[in-house]
Amino acid sequence: MGSEHGIKVGGVAVGGGAPVAVQSMTLTLTHDINATIAQIGKLVEAGCELVRVAVPKNEDAQALPKLVYLSPVPIIADIHFNASLALKAIDAGVAAVRINPGNIGGPDKVEQVVKAAKAKGIPMRIGANSGSLPKHLQHLEDGAEALVQAALEEVELLEKLDFRDFKISVKSTSVPDMIRAYRIMAAKVPYPLHLGVTESGTPFVGAIKSSVGMGALLADGIGDTLRVSLTADPVKEVEVAWEILKALGLRERGPVMISCPSCGRDNVGVQSLAEAVEDRLKPYGEAFEVAVMGCAVNGPGEAGNADFGIAGGRDTGFIYAHGRVLKKVSSDILIDELFHEIDQWIEGGMKRPKRLKLAKSATELMAEAAQRPS
Repeated sequence: MGSEHGIKVGGVAVGGGAPVAVQSMTLTLTHDINATIAQIGKLVEAGCELVRVAVPKNEDAQALPKLVYLSPVPIIADIHFNASLALKAIDAGVAAVRINPGNIGGPDKVEQVVKAAKAKGIPMRIGANSGSLPKHLQHLEDGAEALVQAALEEVELLEKLDFRDFKISVKSTSVPDMIRAYRIMAAKVPYPLHLGVTESGTPFVGAIKSSVGMGALLADGIGDTLRVSLTADPVKEVEVAWEILKALGLRERGPVMISCPSCGRDNVGVQSLAEAVEDRLKPYGEAFEVAVMGCAVNGPGEAGNADFGIAGGRDTGFIYAHGRVLKKVSSDILIDELFHEIDQWIEGGMKRPKRLKLAKSATELMAEAAQRPS
């Protein structure tokens, strides 16, 4: 669903019904062109579609023309406090600029940046963060309302300048505030929304907070682009972002792995089995599902919709595909045989057979197969 109004950030559509775009931000010194391009390359390989770079100094702005030329994805310049840097970034040909109208130097400076952006056809990102609210709003006890009011003041300013080529963020470290702020904004404005839980933390905690906050909104059709903000290598941000989108069925990129929780029925060591399969799946770009189960009880029942799966046993395991048991094999070659079947299927065009209703459940068929010699 997303926002009614759409913008174009380089060649990437944001809002207006376009797929939710994944973005991240480089950690390098932007003026270190080699290091920045190397990191952009890693981000793109992970699935990043928009890359933001910090431009705190003139030397960073001077590096932008070459970065724009070398980058395989659109570059967004992140500007704070200095309108002249925003103007230099626009002249350098960036795909968008991120500014905070509240700290860029006043309405006249905002007008200068807007005029330059309009002339070049470059969109902006505006909005508020819980950690940098305008002074006149910092007294408000309702964090979500403060974020919304700050963002709406920026929207009003840009609309007065007859500029509507922008997206909005209302990011907070508080997940409940963030969710409520975006829901209020979605009801008030037609513009694309950039989702994020700001300063969410290290990979474990940050991934959870981001998944809860952005997942709740995306499930309701709110949000047009997202950045997972982690205290980590930004590649991890992109990986988490894609898992959020894949879990909600909004985008496809690479395999999805299903695995059962550890329990007393596990007689194969499902954790190590799942980790080994997950590692083998990393190079695959095709979208398909693989289930990894520790026993015959849950294998076909809970993951029967997967394209492929394995259910482990003490000495032997089962490989199944598209809801049917394929074969029983020795445990020491279970993973190799699984990937042999996957590779053959991919080479054959990834045709998914029609699933017929079986006279016996897959669980029953696996139980019967367990009685046959390997």
